[in-house]
Amino acid sequence: MIAVCQKIERSKFFHHFIIVAIIFAGILIGLQTSPDVMEAYGSIINPLDNLVIGIFAVEIVIRLLCYGKQPWRFFKDAWNVFDFIIVLVCLLPVNGQYMALLRLARVLRVLRLVSSLPKLQVLVSALFKSIPSMGYISLLLLLLFYVYAVFGTFLFRANDPVHFADLPTSMLTMFRVVTLEDWTDIMYINMQGSANYGYDGLEHLTENSKAMPMIAASFFVSFVLFGTMIVMNLFIGIIMNGMQEAHQEHEEEKNKELEKHEKHVDEEFKLLLAKMDELKSQMNSIHSKLDSK
Repeated sequence: MIAVCQKIERSKFFHHFIIVAIIFAGILIGLQTSPDVMEAYGSIINPLDNLVIGIFAVEIVIRLLCYGKQPWRFFKDAWNVFDFIIVLVCLLPVNGQYMALLRLARVLRVLRLVSSLPKLQVLVSALFKSIPSMGYISLLLLLLFYVYAVFGTFLFRANDPVHFADLPTSMLTMFRVVTLEDWTDIMYINMQGSANYGYDGLEHLTENSKAMPMIAASFFVSFVLFGTMIVMNLFIGIIMNGMQEAHQEHEEEKNKELEKHEKHVDEEFKLLLAKMDELKSQMNSIHSKLDSK
């Protein structure tokens, strides 16, 4: 039984079949978001959804049986735990106020695609490895936002009260600028004065309009250079470094599994040789008895 389950679990057909089932489950949960589709085809979609849950449950059972008398080894892998929890929640007989939990679990079934594709696992592992370093970069970016927001509030509050009325508003404006979402409009407002640019329909706020071409251009261009070009590139560099580390760990795990497999094959080969020697000695014993007769 264990050998059969291991053979099934290692087969490419089984692997590809589960990937197709995961994609199909994602399509089904997408269709279930449409009331019109559910009203017309709910009698077909719901049984298909239950069939997919059954396929995932059978898959988990097969993968558990692969570990034989040590099923707890299945839970040593975080991805296995993730798959098991999703399937378990989908199988729970919940209704009413807990229906939202069931729907969430069914949506998360799509994320099982990550655990089924090793390349996606490497990417996710790289993101998790990058989190500690990204925290320091985020702190640096927050300090940059804060310093520029304070300067922006002092410099542009009178001219541009919509974007620099107070410190929280200025922080949001800096976030908008660093995403490059129409940041030039904010710069032109302060370069040309709110009475001349960007305040159509808000003329009552332009009493203190003041054009600051050099100051505004230097302020916003320097912030875009620091915030977008430098800090964002640091994020990319950290993620790339995390991907390299995750790839190395993935290769090391593959090598360890290969070594275990080779060791297992070597042990089986030695056992086979021992049995052959034992059989040979028995045959020699039989021949000796026959010769003595």
